Amino acid sequence: MNRIVLLVLVLVAFFPLPQMVSAKEDVSLQDVIQTLEGPFKANSATPSAIADFQADFLQESRVASLDRVQKGHGRVTVKFDRTRSDRVSRPLFRWEYDQPTRQEIVSNGKTMWVYVPENHQVIQSDIEASAQPRADDPLAFLTGLGNLSRDFQIAWASPNRDEQGNPVLELRPRQPSAVLQKLLVVVAKDAVAEATRRGKPGSIFPILSTTVYDPSDNSTRIEFSGVRVNRRLPDSHFNFVPPKGVEVVRPTGQGVGF
Repeated sequence: MNRIVLLVLVLVAFFPLPQMVSAKEDVSLQDVIQTLEGPFKANSATPSAIADFQADFLQESRVASLDRVQKGHGRVTVKFDRTRSDRVSRPLFRWEYDQPTRQEIVSNGKTMWVYVPENHQVIQSDIEASAQPRADDPLAFLTGLGNLSRDFQIAWASPNRDEQGNPVLELRPRQPSAVLQKLLVVVAKDAVAEATRRGKPGSIFPILSTTVYDPSDNSTRIEFSGVRVNRRLPDSHFNFVPPKGVEVVRPTGQGVGF
């Protein structure tokens, strides 16, 4: 379960990788990076700045050693908390899986809950205590989307376009990571064109997809549809109240409750 939680943390702010083909580089690498980072910059006051988003998602995970693929789908909500300047803030999120099994993974930025109804159990973790602000933390991109080039080495993927001609970037953490080898991020070509023309982020959500690889070459891709941004979501949406009779397990040694 801990591995699943960690993988979800890596995935929460990105979107899946279609099959790619080569295409002419008609925009610069820096243009694409700026399009990707711009709406997420902490000091962005433009109407296109992204404070939260909601979407449906499809997920496909592949275990390389077994050549096994598992698919899932559900809904996700993410809100970026940039109110604390003293540390790297964590995003607030709620992942609701319908398949392959029903489960919810929820975080209010301080506590995370992992609830699987069929187990009649929720795992409650204090992520505030262990989430120290480090620029070399590969998970920092969740709240550091506006500074990806600080935390990752970014280059063109190979091939550098998908079938629709959208640019594809390869991101590798600047510091070694036990959970993340690389990310392949597909950026919307229309968002790049708009941002390049305007000289600032536009109205098009820039992230189309992602594929995440761990050091064992296992991969997970997530595809989002119907993305809706800046819904003014309340913080209360990211709290979890365990249903009556559900066992609460606190792996930090805080005990077990109901």
